[in-house]
Amino acid sequence: MGGASFSQPWRSMPWTNEENLNFIKSYKPQNNDVENLRILLHGPVGAGKSSFINSVESVLLGRVTGRVMTDTISGCSFTKKYKAFKIHKDPESFYPFIFNDTMGFEQRNGVNVEDIKLALMGHVTEGYKSIPGVQLKESDQGYNSCPSLDDKVHALVCVMPADLVSLISDEVVKKMRDVRLAASDMGIPQLAILTKVDEACPEVKNNINNVYKSKYLKEQVDKFSLILGIPQNCIFLVNNYESELQTNEDINGPILIALRQMIVYGEDFINNL
Repeated sequence: MGGASFSQPWRSMPWTNEENLNFIKSYKPQNNDVENLRILLHGPVGAGKSSFINSVESVLLGRVTGRVMTDTISGCSFTKKYKAFKIHKDPESFYPFIFNDTMGFEQRNGVNVEDIKLALMGHVTEGYKSIPGVQLKESDQGYNSCPSLDDKVHALVCVMPADLVSLISDEVVKKMRDVRLAASDMGIPQLAILTKVDEACPEVKNNINNVYKSKYLKEQVDKFSLILGIPQNCIFLVNNYESELQTNEDINGPILIALRQMIVYGEDFINNL
């Protein structure tokens, strides 16, 4: 971990928080066959997938929420079921995008890679409970044999703690790479978020606005791009809401940028089908 910083940000924030919020609030899928843009999160155990969904909801609702259950102790995946999360836009309606949370990858156990591939194609129903080492079959209750375009995944997001990029095991890298290649074959766009940036860099812990000035975090983005093959401009740095009791604009900014790009890439995908 390092605290050295560039004098200028190595990535600029092209839009204000208000502009990003307005974009997200006005978004609606143009493809009439898609009611909700589906964003699937995957990554190792404890990466912050569930916390990111909570953080997006916190930003959009203007208060810290914890609807998606998380766990800070166990070394195995806390998320056991394939679950879909929608966020209220107002009391009567939801934002037109869905986050699918998955069981995390582990060296020997964790979510089955083939199940993630089936989820990309829309074959996994909500509530399906992943069993390590057991693949979902067509005859199983959790299998959707005739998925609609709405059931399929429109953007795949890999979630990884920034301070663990260099420590990730070869087995987990292979699993994430396998999922990425399957998504590429389907034409599904892929992005990544590196979480826990405050734990990875003292400069960022002191001031979240230094997130894109940090030399250490720039190195982690470069490394992760080489490991998974995701372009650097598709990798985003975020600090999830975990210890804060209320939202603030500085933490909101990187989360909104990442969410906006997930929507943009997913929208391009469904419009090009």
